[in-house]
Amino acid sequence: MKKQNIINLIKYHVEKNNEAFISEVAEIAREFDALGDYTVAQYLMELISSANFYVPQNSYKNLKFLQKLEYSTKPLLLPNIIEEDIMGITRAINNKLGLSKFLFYGEPGSGKTESAYQIARLLNRDILSVNFEQLVDSRLGETAKNVSLLFDEIQHLSYNKVVVIFDEIDSLVLDRINKNDLREMGRVTSLFLKEFDKLNENIIIIATTNLYKNFDKALIRRFDSVISFDRYTQKDLIDVADSLLVTNLKKANSLRQNIRLFNKILNRLDKIPYPGDLKQIIKTAIAFSDDSNEYDYLRKIYLSLNGNLEKVDIQKLKEDGFTTREIGILSRIPKSSVSRKLKEC
Repeated sequence: MKKQNIINLIKYHVEKNNEAFISEVAEIAREFDALGDYTVAQYLMELISSANFYVPQNSYKNLKFLQKLEYSTKPLLLPNIIEEDIMGITRAINNKLGLSKFLFYGEPGSGKTESAYQIARLLNRDILSVNFEQLVDSRLGETAKNVSLLFDEIQHLSYNKVVVIFDEIDSLVLDRINKNDLREMGRVTSLFLKEFDKLNENIIIIATTNLYKNFDKALIRRFDSVISFDRYTQKDLIDVADSLLVTNLKKANSLRQNIRLFNKILNRLDKIPYPGDLKQIIKTAIAFSDDSNEYDYLRKIYLSLNGNLEKVDIQKLKEDGFTTREIGILSRIPKSSVSRKLKEC
C-alpha cells in the first residue's frame, strides 16, 4: 500500500465520498492480491461489502422521482452580473468550498433553468430533474411519503457526477404561515425541510422559482446562495435580443439584418420581454416571414411585441419617431403611399 492510498482514504472519508472510498479500498485489495497476500485482500473486500455504505446509482433506470435531462451545450446569453454569479458557483463546486445548494429566482424566461444547465455543462455532469407530476399525489399522506423516497434516491446518487434540479420548486413547498395553505402541503413542506437538512453536503442542488416573495423563508435560509435573475437592464435585454436575432437570421438566406430598426422597436416598449420570450418571438417571426420581403420579420416582431396587433398604426409609428422608410417596412405600405396617407391623417 502506497502513501497516496492512505492520503486518499482519509480525504474521501472526510469528504464523505463513499463511492471513491470504496474504489480506493478495492484498489488496495487488488495490490495485496497481486503481491500474494490473499488473506488481507479478501478481508478488505469483505469489510467494504458488509459496511453500511450507500451504494451509488450506476444507472438512472430505477429512479422513480428523478429523470435525466438532455440539455443544450451551447453557451448561455446572460448579463455580466448574473454570468459572474454562475461562474462563481461553478468555481465553488470545482474547488469544493462547501457550497452545494443554490436557489435561482426571477421572472419566467429570465434564464434560471438554462443557467442550471450551463453549470452542469461546465462541470461535465448529468442533470437529474425532479418529476413533480410523479411526486405530488392527491391521496392523503402519499406526497409526504414520496418526498422521503425522493430524498432517498438523491442520497444514493454518485454526487460527483450529477446536478439535481428542483425546477419550479414552489409547486411542492409552500409558505407554511400562509392562511390559504393546505394542511397536507404544509406537512409536506415541513418534511421537505427535514430531509433537505439531512442531504449529503456534497450533493449539488439547484432550485428555481418564479414566486420568491411567497416562498417559505425557512427553506430560503437553507440554501448556500440565492441568485436573482431579475437584474437585466434595458441594455442587457437589447444585447441579448440582438444576439438572438443575428443567430436566427443566419438560418434564413432570404432575410436581411436591420439591427437599427430592430433596436428602435425594442426601445419604444414600456417593458422588453425576458430572453425566453424574446427567443420565441424572434424565432417565430423569422420562420413565418414572407421570403419575398427581406424585412417582413421586423413587421411580425413589432406586431407581436405590441400585443399581437392585426395591423400597424402608421400615425402612431410617426409619433414614435419612425422614419417614412421604417414605417413602410413595418406596415408593408410603399414609402410613397406612406407619405400620402400620413398627410391625410
